[in-house]
Amino acid sequence: MDTASLAGIFASPWSILRTLLDIAIVAYIFYRLLVFMQGHRAEQLLKGLFILLVFSALVNYLQFDMLSWLLEKLWIVFAIALPIVFQPELRRFLEQIGRGHIFYRTRQGDDLESEEYVVKELITAATVLAHNRIGALIVIAQDTDIHEYLESGTPMDSLVSAGLLINVFVPNTPLHDGAVIIRNGRIERAACFLPLSNNPAIDIRLGTRHRAGLGITEVSDALAIIVSEETGAVSVAKEGRLVRYLDEQDLQDRLQSELVERPSRGESFWRRWTGDARQAPKPE
Repeated sequence: MDTASLAGIFASPWSILRTLLDIAIVAYIFYRLLVFMQGHRAEQLLKGLFILLVFSALVNYLQFDMLSWLLEKLWIVFAIALPIVFQPELRRFLEQIGRGHIFYRTRQGDDLESEEYVVKELITAATVLAHNRIGALIVIAQDTDIHEYLESGTPMDSLVSAGLLINVFVPNTPLHDGAVIIRNGRIERAACFLPLSNNPAIDIRLGTRHRAGLGITEVSDALAIIVSEETGAVSVAKEGRLVRYLDEQDLQDRLQSELVERPSRGESFWRRWTGDARQAPKPE
């Protein structure tokens, strides 16, 4: 056996390992993309692109020259248009990469106790506001920076209190218009102006308060609680999706899940496909 053959034998295990590692990294990247797009408009887009990709491969295999030329031009258009159309999703994805959220951190016991206290106060405030049909919009900021929207409001910097939240939204008071933003367990600002959602699928009967609650969740990972002034109905918006007509128990379950337990997107994705998920109201 010559030296070249011997070197090939010793090189092959590393070559196999490198190939497996390469496949694993690519598979993980695609998995994280699928998890990130779960529940977004991009999820449906991905299905459409996959069908189009299969169709393109079939057209090329059958050597349909005119269709191949047309599909080639369409891919160029898609490459230009998609980053514009899905700018909010792309921005949120890049922010998660920048903050190292490919791997999710664990939280300490003190953080969990603080979040449980905030959830309790939020439920009390939302219940009283709904009972008295006082309109409200409460945003709980999480990891995405929403500094530009905080700047539009009035500084408060106080502990989260159900009584304070109720008083803020009493009609004809200086701070009742706009949103209250809670960050790091404190009421940071009130009377904040938020971006309105332009999603055409939104119920036309929903007003500015609901559109603002949806809008902030489309451009960030924040959660919004909306109380309708007309009906007293309580809704929760997250990731551009709105869940309406929550009773006190539904609200507690949802806030507990989103703010205290806060499962990683990967865990949620796994539960979704294995069927191991708690029943929740259907989002609109």
